[in-house]
Amino acid sequence: MTLARGATIGIVGGGQLGRMLAIAAARLGFRTCVLDPAENCPAAQTCNEHIAAAYDDMTALAQLARRCDAITYEFENIALGAARWLEKNAVLRPGATALETAQDRLIEKTFLNANGIPTVGFRDVADAASLADALAAFGGRGILKTRRLGYDGKGQIRFRGAAGDPSPEEALGEIGHAPAILEAFAPFEGEISVIVTRGGDGTTVCYEPARNVHAEGILSTSTVPAGIAEPVGEQAVRTAAKLADALSYVGTLGLELFVMADGTLRANEFAPRVHNSGHWTEAACAVSQFEQHIRAVAGWPLGAPDRHSDCVMENLIGDDIGRMPELARAPNVVLHDYGKAESRPGRKMGHFTRLRPRLG
Repeated sequence: MTLARGATIGIVGGGQLGRMLAIAAARLGFRTCVLDPAENCPAAQTCNEHIAAAYDDMTALAQLARRCDAITYEFENIALGAARWLEKNAVLRPGATALETAQDRLIEKTFLNANGIPTVGFRDVADAASLADALAAFGGRGILKTRRLGYDGKGQIRFRGAAGDPSPEEALGEIGHAPAILEAFAPFEGEISVIVTRGGDGTTVCYEPARNVHAEGILSTSTVPAGIAEPVGEQAVRTAAKLADALSYVGTLGLELFVMADGTLRANEFAPRVHNSGHWTEAACAVSQFEQHIRAVAGWPLGAPDRHSDCVMENLIGDDIGRMPELARAPNVVLHDYGKAESRPGRKMGHFTRLRPRLG
């Protein structure tokens, strides 16, 4: 299926990623229709139509399916039943399987390992006894994470093998006794991510890895080049392409990886959507991750992922958005305000990318 100029692409989710997807779609001549319950969500400011309804509202989903030639999504916490319904009644790219895999950390890590993609050690946690057993297996150290819905460091508790650690009962109480996993600490030297897009014909293109730095569990900066050995970067790209193929994926996804001291890689997690750590492509590449995703959803040829500049992308968190006028004075800076009315601590309000054009 190849969409013609003027076709409508549906986007489930109206956050900043939906906003940037709508912008990319408009540049290619497509219309967009966004489903999001918030009246003034960021994507409502850039799309052609906005259906203000809950993501599992069947009337709204049917309306979206009727209006759109293809549908995608901008976040992974959509009810799986809604995604399955869209897959049966419309063209959904990527499909619901990617959502199902990414929504549950236990399923995700099991899937990665089953497809030859190594992760750090992990154990399923159902109760205090299984958490105690998992901690004993990992020497008293690890990160307890909810299996579902955690992001930007939320729903996570660290055990450092120290006197101040919570008891298993206390830790599970802090996360509301939600199903969880315990991950072993990874003695890594850095964190990188790869953005990969796979077309419906199985063609894949990968952007080169970015080095990521987090602050309080939230991505702070992504830097390209990542400052890693060439074989490590090549392995990261191969791993991302392998994952996209294993999922029979159509669209763009982000794969986060730990770089270990010996140069080997361990997958952390993947997101079945365009990814924060790929925002640099908007400024440093002729074809951004957002345009690649729209191209894949539309059945168009994928673009070259080459970059024209070295760069550092930095998130504007909370009141940092007030730095925009100051940043506008700096040379070679590309700005993006997400259009969110309310600034809150820990909330991603925008980003900027500093470019250093490559010579020669």
